[in-house]
Parts: sequence; C-alpha cells; structure tokens
Amino acid sequence: MKVAIYTLGCKVNQYETQAIEQTLRARGHEVVPFTEEADAYVINSCSVTAVSDQKSRQMLHRVRRQHPDAVAALCGCYPQTHAEDVRALDVDLIAGTGDRIGFVELLEEAAEKKGRIEAIDQSFERRVFEVLPAGGLEERTRAMLKVEDGCVNFCTYCIIPYARGPVRSLPLTEAARQAAELREEGYREIVLTGIEISSWGRDLKDGTSLIDLVEAICAAAPGVRIRLGSLEPRTVTEDFCRRAAALPDLCPQFHLSLQSGCDETLRRMNRKYDTARYAQSVALLNQYFDRPAITTDLICGFPEETEEEFSQTLEFIASCGFAQMHIFPYSVRPGTPAAEMPQVPKAVKEERCHRAAETAAKMRRAYLEGCVGQVYPVLFEQPRDGKFFGHAPNYMEVLADGEGLHNQVRTVEITGTDGQALLGRILEG
Repeated sequence: MKVAIYTLGCKVNQYETQAIEQTLRARGHEVVPFTEEADAYVINSCSVTAVSDQKSRQMLHRVRRQHPDAVAALCGCYPQTHAEDVRALDVDLIAGTGDRIGFVELLEEAAEKKGRIEAIDQSFERRVFEVLPAGGLEERTRAMLKVEDGCVNFCTYCIIPYARGPVRSLPLTEAARQAAELREEGYREIVLTGIEISSWGRDLKDGTSLIDLVEAICAAAPGVRIRLGSLEPRTVTEDFCRRAAALPDLCPQFHLSLQSGCDETLRRMNRKYDTARYAQSVALLNQYFDRPAITTDLICGFPEETEEEFSQTLEFIASCGFAQMHIFPYSVRPGTPAAEMPQVPKAVKEERCHRAAETAAKMRRAYLEGCVGQVYPVLFEQPRDGKFFGHAPNYMEVLADGEGLHNQVRTVEITGTDGQALLGRILEG
C-alpha cells in the first residue's frame, strides 16, 4: 500500500508522523509524498487554533476531490477535541492522539474494506506513555526524541490539555536507550520534544526531573548535541543551570515560553509565573552560559489587553535580549475560557504584532552581531545559496564556503552576518 501523510502543527506532530512512517515501512508499505498518487492519504491534524481546524478540513476536501477512490484518514488533535465536527466530514478513518501504532493497523483495515472506522479514546484517562520509534528531520543529521506527552497547565487560550490528556513521561532508561540508538545510527544532534517537557517526571513520582533526564541522555549519547524543546520558565533554577552548564553536549539555546510581558495579562492567561520569575530565569541562564540564545513566543492582543499592558510587554521583552522571537496575534480557540473574554480588534492585534516584531528584529540583529568573531562547531546540513548551511550550538544559522559537508561538524569562525544568518569561514586543522 502506498501512503501519503500531511502534517500540521507542532514538532510533536512531526515526531509522531515520522513514527507512523517508520511503522508503515516496517510493515511493508511505501510512504510517498502527499502530491503523488497513493492508496491512502493521512492528515495528521493540529487544533491549536480554529484556523488549524480549517486547514485540516481543506486538505481533506482536496484529497476527496483529487483522489476519490483512496482511503482518507484524519488523526491528531482536531478529531480528539472536535469529534462531532469531524464525524460530519467525508472521511474513512477517524483517530485521535493516542495509539499511533494501532492507527497503522486501522489504516490497513480501512484499505481492505468499505465503511468508516473510528478510534477516539478519552484523553484524560491516559496514564501510560506510548513508546514510539525516534527518528530524524534530516537524514543522519538531526533526530527528534519525544520524551513527554500531555499537559495540565490549562492556560485559558489553549485546548491542548483536552487533546493530549495528563502528563506521561518516557521512562529515563528507555529515553537513554533510544538516544544511544540514534547515536549509533549516525545522528549528530537530538532534539528533546514533548507537549510540555518541563513536566517530565511528574507522573513517575520517583523524584526525577527534566535535568536528570538530560544528564542521562547526554551520558548515553556522548558527542551528540542535545537540544531542548520549549521550557516553562520555572524549570530554570539554580540547580538546573549548574548541572546543565556542566554538560558539554547540551546546546546553549533555551526556548522559554513567555506569551506576555505584563503580569495582569499573564494572570488572565493562567500562566504559572510572573515577569519577575521569568526575568530570574533569563538572568540565571546568562550567568551560567556564555551568551546563550534565549528564544520565546509572544501573543499580541490577548483578550482585554490594554495599550498600557502592551507597553509593559514591549518594555519587558526589550530587557530580556532575546535572540529570536515567534510573535502571533491572539487567535480565538472556541471551547477555551479566553474565547469568552472581551476581544481586542483585529487591527489592534496586527498593529501590536508589528511593533513587537520591530523590537524583536533589533534584538536579533544585536545577538547576531555579537556572534561575529566567535568560533563555533557548526553542524552542516545542506547546500544553500552557493554555500553550505548549518547550525551553531546556539541554533543560529551559519553559511560557509564548502562542499560535501552534510552531517559534518566543522570549526567555523564567524566573519559577519547578513541580518538573518551568520557568515563564517571554516578553520582547517
């Protein structure tokens, strides 16, 4: 059977898609691009916003229009959170966010017989982490390792706890085993991902936390870069930083989710920290690491956000010196408390995004310019614009002259920047 998969959403979805692909190949099936003819088309959906839901429906309609005889399957967060809406669509297989291996078996069943198949469980009843095969984003260069699933933070704008259920952790010994396997397969970098990796270990109730996991993975895969996914600011403590800084393979890039730089807005979001605690995390990282790249997310125009509150946010982000920011206008997610709050006009949200982006661009330029003259081990990935492209440990993009550098780590002196990436010269010897 030829199967094509289209993935929407976060790195966890990407990870789970590649796990499904690996399982399909292991069972004798062929995975083909979504643009090619296939026997089955799978849409691994996201439901973080209403727009995400719409994109999933659009892809499903396109499959039905272009490939009317093929099996059409929809899985992921959209069916998990909006099962009734999905049941109204013309789809052969409906599945949620659980049992990815079982999903492959159901896909085989759907290809053999007519009739709809549905497999949606109760996400809040999940207690066991589903171990899936780890794999790469780029062949033999960077791999993802999902170490956690679920979230119990219940931010007022977010539906993901309902889609993913409670926190479940990949056992430490299994995480170390998979990391060692990825090293043997030739990957040079492993990205630890999950819905909320800061919560890793909470369900294990043995006293272990994320830093214990990171130490174990670094020990199991020496010489392989370990990069952390998004962190909750309260994870960054003195103990965390002291132990993390002692790990030579841990990348000094930390994505600390912010969302707002105003305490009142953070309270309405039901975030579990304030700006003082966030600033403490930034200070600790800068104390223990040499010019770490601290990156973040920001939502502009959250319900009831005033101009004064947004001004506080602008002032706060400027004080953090972020290396990069992802900036979004608030998007209504029906079914969440924030959707019922008084909304900020669209034009105001867009204007605030523009102002925040200007501040972010200044900080990024400053960070890149501060890298000039530094020497980094760069993991090269592929040719681009007549040069070879890779990433420094701080995840800044680097372009340098060279050929045949795929999956090689070379020492590079940074000679300049084009405003978006670093320009470098490979040091021989």
